[in-house]
Amino acid sequence: MAIPIIQRYLIALRLYKWVGVATFTLALGVSGIVALQPVPKPKYTIVGKLINIRPPVFFSETGSTIQEKATAVSTDMLLNDEVRQAVAENVLVDSKKLIEAKLVFKTKENIYAASYEDTDLERAVRVVDVMMIEIVKQSRKINATYQKTIIDEVKKRLPAAIEELRNAQQELQKFEREEEALLITSRASALPGEIASSRQQQTQLNLELEGVEAQINSLENQLGLTADQAYIARALAADPIIANLRVQLYQVENQLDKLLLDFTEQYPPVVELRRQKQVAEQQLQQRAAEVLGGNGIAAPLRQVDQIRVDASLDPTRQQLAEALITLKAQKEQLQRQLQTTIETEEKLEFEYKNIPNKQLKLTQLQEEVAVKKSRLDKMRATLEDAEAAEAEITSSLAISQKAYLAKKDEPGEKSMPFMMAVGGLAGIVLGGGLIFVLGMLSGKFYSWEEIKTALNEKEVPLLGLLPDVMLFDSNMELERMPLLLERNSPYLEFYEKLRTNLHRQGSQPPKVLVLSSGVKGEGKTFCAYNLAIAAARAGKRTLIIEADLRSPSEAQSLNIIPHPYSYLEPLHYYGDINDCIRQVPEIENLYMIPSPGVIKQPGGIIESSEMQRLLSDVRYRFDFVILDAPCMTQNNDAFILEPHTDGMIIVARPHYTISGMLTEVIEELTNDEEDEESQSGPKFLGVVVNGADLPVVFPLEALDNLNISESHSQIADSPRPIIGPSTTEVTTKV
Repeated sequence: MAIPIIQRYLIALRLYKWVGVATFTLALGVSGIVALQPVPKPKYTIVGKLINIRPPVFFSETGSTIQEKATAVSTDMLLNDEVRQAVAENVLVDSKKLIEAKLVFKTKENIYAASYEDTDLERAVRVVDVMMIEIVKQSRKINATYQKTIIDEVKKRLPAAIEELRNAQQELQKFEREEEALLITSRASALPGEIASSRQQQTQLNLELEGVEAQINSLENQLGLTADQAYIARALAADPIIANLRVQLYQVENQLDKLLLDFTEQYPPVVELRRQKQVAEQQLQQRAAEVLGGNGIAAPLRQVDQIRVDASLDPTRQQLAEALITLKAQKEQLQRQLQTTIETEEKLEFEYKNIPNKQLKLTQLQEEVAVKKSRLDKMRATLEDAEAAEAEITSSLAISQKAYLAKKDEPGEKSMPFMMAVGGLAGIVLGGGLIFVLGMLSGKFYSWEEIKTALNEKEVPLLGLLPDVMLFDSNMELERMPLLLERNSPYLEFYEKLRTNLHRQGSQPPKVLVLSSGVKGEGKTFCAYNLAIAAARAGKRTLIIEADLRSPSEAQSLNIIPHPYSYLEPLHYYGDINDCIRQVPEIENLYMIPSPGVIKQPGGIIESSEMQRLLSDVRYRFDFVILDAPCMTQNNDAFILEPHTDGMIIVARPHYTISGMLTEVIEELTNDEEDEESQSGPKFLGVVVNGADLPVVFPLEALDNLNISESHSQIADSPRPIIGPSTTEVTTKV
C-alpha cells in the first residue's frame, strides 16, 4: 500500500492533471520565448580615478580643519543626485540610467574609483570623465559649505555672547556697589573684637542679674509674698479710701457682734448693719479694682477678705514691699539689656560668617566676567579666521587618471535545446507543486485511510467500510441505483459486517436508525437501501423510510411505484400506515415507505403527530427500521427525527467528503450527546465510509461473463447517476 501522502498526490494528479499540463506548457512556452530573444550588445565598464590632495601651506586654522573634514566625506555625498543630473545634461543621457554609476573609495590606495557600465564605449568614457569633473566641483562645494556654515554659526552666536558679557559685568558692578567690596577685608578683621566685647558684656549682666535675683528671693522670704503680691498689697495699703472703708467695716462688725449676742438676725438694727456691711464691702471691692487696674482699666474683683489682708501692711513691711518692687523692675531691665546684647552678638556672628560667602561670590563674578570675555574673544578670532580662510577653499580631490576601459562583458549565446530543457524541467516542478498544493487545499478526503485517521483523532467509531459496487448487468437502467439485489452478491458481506457492528453498539442493539451525511454525493441513500437489503437477507423484517421530503423518491430502484396522490395530502398519507407501507417484490422481508416527493414545508410534516405515530408503530412491527434523512448541512430534518430513533449514522465518502464539514457535523452530534444525560444508549453511533478502495472477491462464473457496468454510490443523492472510472480492485477466487 502506498504512503498516504503519495496516494493523495496520485489522486490529486488524476483530478488536476490539466493544471499540470497547462503549467508545463506555459513554462515551456516562456523558455522558448526567452531562447528566441536577440543576443544583447556587449557591456563596457569604464573606470576613472580621483586622489585626495592637500594644499602645502595654510594661513588659517579653519582652512586646515575643513581639509581634515574633507577626508571623512562619504561617496554618496560626492556622487549625489545633483552631480548625476549635471552629468546627464552635459552628456545628454537619461539621469535614471546614471543610477548605475558608482564611486568607491579604496582605502589601501587612498583613491576614489568612479565607474560606469554602458553598451556604447564612447558615451561611457565621456560619462566617467564628466562625472569626475563634477565630483571635483562637488568636493570644493562641500568645503565652501563647511566654511560658510562656520561663519554663519559664529555670527548667529556672537550677539548672545556680547549680551552675556555685558550682563556679567553689570552684575559685578552692582555687587561691588551694594556690598562695599573694598571694605569687606577690613570689616572681617574688626568683627571678632566686637563679638568678644558683646560676650564680656553678657557675662557682666548675668552677674548683676544673679545678685538682683538673690535680693528678690530674700525679700520674698521675709514678706512671704511674691513681687506681684507685694505690689498689690502696697497699692491697697497706701490708698486712704480703702483704709477708711476698712475702719467702717471694723466698726460695723463690732456693733453687729454685740447685737447678735441679744437679738436675732431679724432684728431691725441687725438687718440695717448687715446692709451697711454689704455696701461697704462692695465699695471696698470697687475701690480695690480701681486702684489695681490703673490707666482706666478695671482689674478683676477680688474677695473682700483678701483685700483686707492685702491692705493690712505695716510701714516696715511696706518699705520691704517697695524694695522688692524696685528690684523686680531692675531685674527686668537687666534681662532686656542681656537679650539686646545676645541679639547683637548673633548679628555680628552672622555677618562674620557671611563675609567668606561675599568674598566667594565676588570671586565668582570676576571669574564669570573673565570666562565670558575669553569666549567672546575666541568667537571673534574664529570669525576673522573663517573669513580669512575663504581664499584657501579649494577642492580636496583631483583627477589622477582619466577614464579607461576596465572590463568588457561579452554575452553568451543562448542554446535553444538547453533553454527548452530548463523550461520543461521548471514546468514539471511547478506543475507538480501546483497539483500538490491544490490537492492539499481542496479540503476533501481522497482515501478511506484519511477519513479513518480523522475519526480516530475525534474518538469517533468507524462502523464499516463499504466498497464501490460493480454490477454484471449491462442492461441496467441508468436511472436506478446499483442495488445488491442478487442473493450471492459479494458486496453483501461488507453490509452484513456493518449490520453486525451496529448490533454491538450499546447495551441493546439499535432498532431504528437515521442515516445522513454532510453533503450530497456521499451515498447515504445507496447505503441505506443496501443495508436494508442485507438485513432482509439475514431474515430480519426490515423497513426503509424515505425521510428526505426535499428530493424525489428513489423507490423505483426497488420496483416500487409511490402512491400517485401522496404528495397532495402527505399527512393523510403518513396517517394510514397500512396504505403507505409497500413490500419490495424482489426481496423477502423488505418493506418500504416511499417519499411523497418534493413537498412544501417538509419540517411541518416531519414534526407532525402522524409522523410520530408512524415511527412509534413501525418500532413494534419491524425488526429493523432505517430512515433515509436529508443532508445535515442543508437543513435540520435529521435532528428532528433523531429523538424518535435509537441512533444516527453519518455516511462519508472519499473525493466527496470535506474534512471541515465532517468535523463540524461530528462536533455538533457529540455535543448533543454530552447534553443528554438521561439517554440510555449513544445517539450518535458512528461513521460509515462509502466508496472505499477495497478488494472484492467475485465468483468465477461472474468473471467469465465480465461485462461490468460500474455505478457510483452517489446516484441516490443526485437526480441522475454519474458514471466514472472505478478504483475497485477485483480479485478472483477459484
